[in-house]
Parts: sequence; C-alpha cells; structure tokens
Amino acid sequence: METHNIKSKYPINDFKSGESWRLFKIMGEFVEGIDSLYSLGPAVSIFGSARIKPDDPYYEQTETLAALFAKSGYAVITGGGPGIMEAANKGAMGEGVESVGLNINLPFEERINPYTTKQIEFDYFFVRKVMFIKYAQAYIIMPGGFGTLDELFETITLIQTKRIRPTPVILMGSHYWNGLIQWIKGQMMADKMISPEDLDLFHVLDDPQKALEIVEKFYR
Repeated sequence: METHNIKSKYPINDFKSGESWRLFKIMGEFVEGIDSLYSLGPAVSIFGSARIKPDDPYYEQTETLAALFAKSGYAVITGGGPGIMEAANKGAMGEGVESVGLNINLPFEERINPYTTKQIEFDYFFVRKVMFIKYAQAYIIMPGGFGTLDELFETITLIQTKRIRPTPVILMGSHYWNGLIQWIKGQMMADKMISPEDLDLFHVLDDPQKALEIVEKFYR
C-alpha cells in the first residue's frame, strides 16, 4: 500500500506560517467591513436567491419591498449579486438611500450588480455574515437556496441563544416557505427539538407593506 508522509511534503513550520498569515487576511476583511458600515445608520439586510430572473414575481416583490424600506429611511444591505440581491439594491438605489453589496468571491453565480452604491468584497463567508447581521435592524428572507437557508438559520440561532439582540426576521413568500414551516412544527417542535416560543422568532408574510409595519412597530 502506498503511503504519503504529509509532514515531509508540507513542513510543519510552513503550514503554521500559512495559517497564521491567513488570520491577518481575515482581520483585514473585518476591519474593512466595519470601517465601511459603522456609520451606515438604520438598515435592513435582504437575503435571497441569485438565480431569480427579472421577470420573476419575487424579483418585482423584492424591488417593491426594498423601495418601501428605503422611503422610510432604511439603507439596504444585500450580497451584491444578481437575482433577489439585484432587485433589492435596485429598489434602494431608486429611492436614493445607501445600497450596499457585500460580494463574495465565488467561481459561479456571484457578480456585483449595477445597483450598489457601496461595495465590499469578501473571501470568507463567515466574515460577510457578520456584516449582514451586525449592521441591520431587520432581516428579510426572500426565497432562496442553501445559502439563504444558512443565513436564515444562523440569524435565528443567534437571536434564540441571545448572542445578538432581538431583531425582526421576516420570511417573504408564504407559498415558498410553508413547507419548511410545517416541517419545523411537525418534526422539530413535535420532537421537542425547539420550544413553541421559538416560532415567534420570525414572521411569514406576503405583503411588503406589512413587513415594514412589523419592523416599525418593533422599534416603536
């Protein structure tokens, strides 16, 4: 059987050196994000699929929702890419507020859309997610894939475990989310993996105006 000596191929000192220098790159991304966003003011983070096209009803709904929040004085933070992110940035830019794109370098899908007024590039997902959460007064979750679910559940977990302050979390599109909600109730809650009050950590809505009302009521 052929064996490989990883120690001889990758000297331990070189490995440690590489890992140590990576920490500086991570810190640099944190510093850039904080410097760029600390004075942003009230903002909402809008998550959703990069694959949704401009003729999709969810694209139009997202643009309308972002414009409503923008008219009420909220900046809009997205991942800066196409699809839902583009729609949200477009709605914000149209109302003259700060339209932020937190772009991640990926081999596919991600490209910075033309509707951002502030752009920050990230190599690390976890640094980017901190910026989404740290500088938003509400989190709007539009239909999306694994990345959207990751952002949704991490946000809810941080609120549930009191690692961040209570903040409105709104899932837009009941038709899209109802299957997941039924599974959460019928499986997770039935098996006592979560508490009944954990269902109060988020709202499922279809009306963008109602989403704005919930956020404004929360902060009143």
